[in-house]
Amino acid sequence: MKSYDVIVIGGGMMGTASAYYLTQEGLKVAIVERGDIAGGTVSHTDGYIGVSEKQPGVDSMQGNESMKLYDEMRKTFDYDFEYSTRLDGSGEPCGFVYFCESDFEMEAAARQVEANQKLGIEQYLVDAKELKELEPNCANDLPGGMWVPKDGAVCPYRVAFGFVEEARKTGLLDVYTRTEVVDIKQDPNTKAVQAVITAKGEEIAAPNIVNAAGVWGPFIGAMVGLEVPIEPRFGQLLVTEKTGPISQYRLALEYGYYLTKFFQDGERPIPELVKAYNVCLNFTSDLTGNTVTGGCRLFRGYSIKSEYRIMQACAMRAVRFYPVIKNYNCIRSFAGIRPFCLDHLPIVSDVEEVPGFYMACGHEGDGIALGPITGKLISQYVTGKPLQFDLAPELAWKRFEHVDIAALKKEAQENTEALQAIERHVLAQMGVN
Repeated sequence: MKSYDVIVIGGGMMGTASAYYLTQEGLKVAIVERGDIAGGTVSHTDGYIGVSEKQPGVDSMQGNESMKLYDEMRKTFDYDFEYSTRLDGSGEPCGFVYFCESDFEMEAAARQVEANQKLGIEQYLVDAKELKELEPNCANDLPGGMWVPKDGAVCPYRVAFGFVEEARKTGLLDVYTRTEVVDIKQDPNTKAVQAVITAKGEEIAAPNIVNAAGVWGPFIGAMVGLEVPIEPRFGQLLVTEKTGPISQYRLALEYGYYLTKFFQDGERPIPELVKAYNVCLNFTSDLTGNTVTGGCRLFRGYSIKSEYRIMQACAMRAVRFYPVIKNYNCIRSFAGIRPFCLDHLPIVSDVEEVPGFYMACGHEGDGIALGPITGKLISQYVTGKPLQFDLAPELAWKRFEHVDIAALKKEAQENTEALQAIERHVLAQMGVN
């Protein structure tokens, strides 16, 4: 039986990041992945990284810390993960632009800017003229928006590959792909973890096990008696033919992206089809010359099937904010599921009631952005070193100790049913059964 200091379950962003930072501490680590590295959520998403789509406080601060780590990685990794920089050749991150459509959105953006600036995060409100200078191809009728110069973009699966390749340099990493964990062995008295049992009948031992299984995290948690409040949240994106830098090779979003993420979008002036599928603009002309745009936040179980009407709604939002995009063809669409934790924050910590068990999942649409800080925090929990930033304990599993998880699930179900009711209404108006 092989043994390690740490077993990481999951070869996605959280798993590979955790493995990398653990090996940097001199620990012998195994990644156990039921598919292949970056084969799940990581390869079905965009690569946006930053602080601006996070709530001020622990949420935005973890993003800020992760961006610092990304800056270190791009300078020290030999593996190129395509960190996007500005067209001016400065080497600075490409930045994020947010478009506001209404006074309501401008006021909400102003409150967010003020709160994050107090935390030391660089973020600015811009008027219509400044917005047009940043994004000359955007629509002419927008009242303004928000500019976040330090946010950026990467190639997500190349980040995961990069973590693995850099970790292998130490000689302290083994990777088991096509290897599904079906059980976790525990000490019958203390409940401490001892080993994972695979579908192949193998037993791989370690006194520390990290649950980095993303949307499948609840299944791993159940193996040690935990009810993990994570649900798969569906997202879909479109890819166009080559367009060139319509969005200046930076990410552009409508401010509604932030509002809908946290169920605060009550006054968005949007078409019914867009509302039915909870669609908000995110848009970037990437380094390949194509444009990627979307997206939506829905609950569709574990389906990753692209849906035609969601494609229509995504296209509507793209044309609304970048009218020139109507002249180009969509060449493909892809969808994925993100691990949505029902209280909107990821779970990153040890688990006191199960000694040696750690949680690194629940990041929803922030997983690419938060991979580095999550991996760093897991390494600090395992080694007992001080945590990376003061608010990190707010991400701990312990926060659910006195939380009614059933109530959280009920609230999520009510939000889902409200969207489904709008969808049924819109389809009925279109004459679709």
